[in-house]
Amino acid sequence: MNNGTSKPNPELALSVILPVYNEEENIIHLHNEIVAVLDAMPGQSEIVYVDDGSSDGTLDCLKEIHESDERAVVVEFRRNFGQTAAMAAGFDMARGEIVIAMDADRQNDPADIPKLVAKIEEGFDLVSGWRHDRKDGYWLRLFPSKIANKLISSTTDVRLHDYGCSLKAFRFEVAKQLSLYGEMHRFIPALASAVGVRIAEVKVNHRPRVAGESKYGISRTFRVILDLITVKFLLRFSSKPMQFFGSIGLISGFIGFALCFYLTIEKLFYSVPMSDRPLLLLGIMLLFIGLQFITVGLLAELMTRTYHEAQDKPIYTVRNILRKK
Repeated sequence: MNNGTSKPNPELALSVILPVYNEEENIIHLHNEIVAVLDAMPGQSEIVYVDDGSSDGTLDCLKEIHESDERAVVVEFRRNFGQTAAMAAGFDMARGEIVIAMDADRQNDPADIPKLVAKIEEGFDLVSGWRHDRKDGYWLRLFPSKIANKLISSTTDVRLHDYGCSLKAFRFEVAKQLSLYGEMHRFIPALASAVGVRIAEVKVNHRPRVAGESKYGISRTFRVILDLITVKFLLRFSSKPMQFFGSIGLISGFIGFALCFYLTIEKLFYSVPMSDRPLLLLGIMLLFIGLQFITVGLLAELMTRTYHEAQDKPIYTVRNILRKK
């Protein structure tokens, strides 16, 4: 077993990574499509399949693919960790100069891979697909997606039409710099922009699902909103949390101090009783809240220092890796 990240292979021009979960009806057909595209492209390539704890016959299909194609790499998770963890494992294992990420449900079209690679070769570091003609249901998929895309674009200041499209291309060094957890795979362009990468978006084909069941639901929208709050905080305050917590603390403390000072003046100069004044309780409470926020900011600064100095820990555990070369 090997949990370590891979090193670049100068002989590999392209790595295609696919998180896979219960796609036994799709995966062999998709592999044949990917192979047909890669065979027509220059340079050597590899295809990294990450089985995310599938409970059907997907893993058997992947082992069959591995036996028949030396380019196929199969990473088997011990259990289901989620799409973000599977994508992170794929990035860790990829060794090609350009890394392509895509879904395993056959809705992403492998024929778009050359288009993404060409855009990378123009000088971009990350190219995101835009499913401009999606073949999904409107109310359960398209409508929530439109809202999410607008919300994420306005919050992160990285304007894309389709954050949810898994079909993306990365330079090797960009893929290796990504640190993913939760549902963060949706926010990859925003996270990458924090380190100054050049991002482009290209229209890609989107196909209707022909087999298997969708793993997405309306409940995913709520998790995306929570993760969006996290991303916003990370993008603006991950290296300076005191500016966030300290600002709230200072404002709260200043208002509390002003109220207490006002009540003290009334008591000393106008003999106004203070014991039955709700403003007194509010002022004291705001003072304590301000002190607490400043204390949290100091603790967050210490945690930030520790985080940046500590070694990265993977968010998944691997049972086995099958690789022929």
